[in-house]
Amino acid sequence: MRGTVLHSHGPGEQLKTDVVELTAGPGETLVEMRLAAVTSQDRSTLAGKQPAVPFVPGSEGAGVVVSSDSFEAGTAVVVRGAGVGVTRSGVWGRYAVVPDAAVHQVPASLEPGTALALLTPALTAHTAVRRVAAVGLGETVVVTGVTGLLGRMCAVIARSAGAARVIGLVSEHDLVDSATGLVDQLVRVDGLGQVGRELSWCDAAIDTMGGPVAGGVLGHITPGGRIAVLGYKAGEFTTIDLHQLIGRDLRVLPVNLQRTVLAADAVGQALADIASVPWRADYEVLPADRAGEILERQAGRVLLDLTTLG
Repeated sequence: MRGTVLHSHGPGEQLKTDVVELTAGPGETLVEMRLAAVTSQDRSTLAGKQPAVPFVPGSEGAGVVVSSDSFEAGTAVVVRGAGVGVTRSGVWGRYAVVPDAAVHQVPASLEPGTALALLTPALTAHTAVRRVAAVGLGETVVVTGVTGLLGRMCAVIARSAGAARVIGLVSEHDLVDSATGLVDQLVRVDGLGQVGRELSWCDAAIDTMGGPVAGGVLGHITPGGRIAVLGYKAGEFTTIDLHQLIGRDLRVLPVNLQRTVLAADAVGQALADIASVPWRADYEVLPADRAGEILERQAGRVLLDLTTLG
């Protein structure tokens, strides 16, 4: 298969359109690419020394399977992992040859662009709920900051992981419409982040807020329970009652994706977990030939339209 790609010639963000021939070997899948994300990983890779020159960048993308021993032709997929765009050529092209392990089917209820734009927060929430907190069947789980995107994802994934009851914590002035239907109960915290007595006991907590909220939630976790901490928008500091921590054998678990090696099925599982509810993703789609310009931006979620490469 011949297709147009964006090559980087040497260190730095020097991109050039070129036509190459692509052939999928054993254990590889040929994907017709439609969209690609512009990630911090892409910026880091292009700013350093690429493994080969010329090098096709792009560590995350969405497209349709052309040929594969593992996936049916025409399957909508997201590509991420297995060194794609980092240690081997990436997805910034009309077609891409990638390892089967980097190909993940997109659930039918998710639009591919939305799946790609939401992939990073979905993986963060998936890691917090399933891997770090290890939420299990029949447990009661508290999610703080449940009106935010990450909080809502944590609530949905907790339910998918088997939680029997999910309780959402929100600030006193937060609008709660976005969390309606995702949790069994909503509990407000006051202006100082203090948690009221109406919060029942829980087996685990997923804390996206931090600050005094984290310390307050600890007082409502049953013996042997745990809190996974992945945010601190309510403050970088909290007070922990060591008598509670030791006496009830509680665990405070940080969620750090930079030091976490994702499981092989993490991407597919994360997408499957969030597919049960509708999502709105804020992202901008721009022609692929503007990739150099987009790389200079540091804010906003931008996807490249790879179909414009011809």
